[in-house]
Amino acid sequence: MSWLRALKETARSGLTVERRRLEPAVAARGALGLALVVGLSLALFGPAVAVSSAFGAFQAAIATFQRSWRPRPTLALASGASLAVSTFLGYLTGAHEALFLALLLFWTFLAGLAWAAGPTVGVIASSNVAIMLVTVTLPTSVAGAAGQAGMIFAGGVVQAALVVVLPIRRWGAQRDALADALADEADYARRLRHDPVAPFDPVPLMTARSAAAVTPRQARRRPAELHGARGLAERIRPVLASLADPAVGVPEEGSERARVRELLGAAAEVLDAAAHAIRHGEPVTLPPSALAALRTPATGPALKGPSRRAAGRLAALLGDVIETAEPRTETSGRDVSAARTRPTLLQLAPRVLTQVRAELRPDSPVLRHAVRVSAVTAAGYLLGTWLPFGHGYWAPMASVMVMRPDFSQTYARSVARFGGTLVGVALATAVVQSAHPGTYLSAALAVVCAFGMYLLMWTGYVAGQACVSAYVVFLLGTAGAGLTQTVRERVLLTLLGGVLAMLAYAAYPAWETPRLRGRLADWLASGGAYAAVVAGRYADPVGPTSPDVREALLKARAARVAWQEAVARATHEPVRHRGLSHAAVEQAGHALAEFGRVAMLLEAHLPERGTPPVPAAAALAESLRRSTERGAKEVRERREPHWDDLRETVTDWSARPPGHFLLDKGAALLLECLDELTTALMESKRSP
Repeated sequence: MSWLRALKETARSGLTVERRRLEPAVAARGALGLALVVGLSLALFGPAVAVSSAFGAFQAAIATFQRSWRPRPTLALASGASLAVSTFLGYLTGAHEALFLALLLFWTFLAGLAWAAGPTVGVIASSNVAIMLVTVTLPTSVAGAAGQAGMIFAGGVVQAALVVVLPIRRWGAQRDALADALADEADYARRLRHDPVAPFDPVPLMTARSAAAVTPRQARRRPAELHGARGLAERIRPVLASLADPAVGVPEEGSERARVRELLGAAAEVLDAAAHAIRHGEPVTLPPSALAALRTPATGPALKGPSRRAAGRLAALLGDVIETAEPRTETSGRDVSAARTRPTLLQLAPRVLTQVRAELRPDSPVLRHAVRVSAVTAAGYLLGTWLPFGHGYWAPMASVMVMRPDFSQTYARSVARFGGTLVGVALATAVVQSAHPGTYLSAALAVVCAFGMYLLMWTGYVAGQACVSAYVVFLLGTAGAGLTQTVRERVLLTLLGGVLAMLAYAAYPAWETPRLRGRLADWLASGGAYAAVVAGRYADPVGPTSPDVREALLKARAARVAWQEAVARATHEPVRHRGLSHAAVEQAGHALAEFGRVAMLLEAHLPERGTPPVPAAAALAESLRRSTERGAKEVRERREPHWDDLRETVTDWSARPPGHFLLDKGAALLLECLDELTTALMESKRSP
């Protein structure tokens, strides 16, 4: 993609406003906390303290809106505490420009590295730097700085207390994640009716798995309907695929296929009903037609062999889903011991340090982001100070808030921030300079703008940024700061910060495109390990709930999602493919997705414990492991991958079948998928 087209695409993305479900009650709660903090601070301590405490309450509320499965009060407290520390250190060094610049460089570098711990931590850390740049311009003493830092933390405490006192849709994020996973499986079942080999996106199931991890305190309070349904959804997916696939089931046409379509439609209705019940905490309401379809017909076509077993297993799993999805007032006692545990914030610290340490390498996108954002923020601070506009913090504040570890987000947010700032600052400055609102009216207008920010946060960055820019203008107007600065000066400084961010990424990039081969190799290796473990369980049957199969599946899913995210980031990069063309990316992704689907079909029919083993399956498992490990190495080294071990096994089985038709067909299908991968890579290598 050319630079011109990349800039056009990212600009369009940044200025897009999406239609999303708004949550006015949650936004009103955040605005109420901000109003309480600002009102009390104004009445007791004056405008300067009110501004500092307002920033604490404002950011703490934003932290509770982040896509995190941790308790919202914990996020608010962590945000308030980290901002208080940042602001206090900024106050201590603010009178000495060289010392403050050194702190800014160090603090921004740490904020950039914080993205290694995830987007929630990265957003909070970046906001700390941005708000520190604003608050340190308010004059105060060291004792006053400590007091203002305390008030900032108090703002976080107020927001955390409101989340506890005024709960809105408890466990709403976890309910939505689980309901989305079930609804996605319902959609999958419907697609299988028309396309027996339809692909399945594992992201909703992975999101639900992440949401299911809880702290011990959360486990004691988790609703019973949120426990167990995710595991059932995981087990239903391969059964649906096995029931629909003609390779291991019924023919593509005929009376048996009509029965399979009927079962898939009924499964979709049941899963949708369970998703609705979990999302809203209501009893499950099942359509009678779906229940009738799931019963074995007394007359008409009857399924046989693997399809019959899959149909019976599907009916049993759907019955378990219905029972699990029923809301109950009591929680299961096993929740505390059997729940997936999430570390507390104190337990998380060593893990974050380990993640950050792992990113301290020259080719790390996170390290490059940390270097870029610290250099750009310092440069923006110096330029803003030297320019004759006053209040030069608008430039570095814009830079630190728009910069992200990847190209598309940085450029899209830069354009969106400029557009949003232009609208927000223009309107707010016009109100300030025409109406001359007093202290309390300026504070009230700031709270209104904050409510707009909370309400429109997920509709698009440009909409939220317009509200944030107006919020900053009105809030600083509360303390009488920034009243002499014009719209032109604020917008020009914001434009300067955005341009610096964009130039920095162009000069010191972290392109995803050259790393696509490595991501593909990772997916190949993990997918091959998953298929090998599944095949090995035919030689050593332990039942369909084998832990090693589950662990291998999760690793394969994580590698697939990493590949998909890398492809999405690389799509808008102005970089040549360097070894993988766009066509090869699509074809290779399809080949490995089909490889995983075949392995999943084998998993759907894993033999029960005590079933006679299939000794030939051990040879298939070993050949799969060797072939995919060597193939992954060859993909990384840009050589043609070969699958000699697996091909030899398939050739031997063509003369002497293993006695299990699933393994016989499965091995051939797996080899076919790997050959398709080779074709995609070689065509990409031959293309200019």
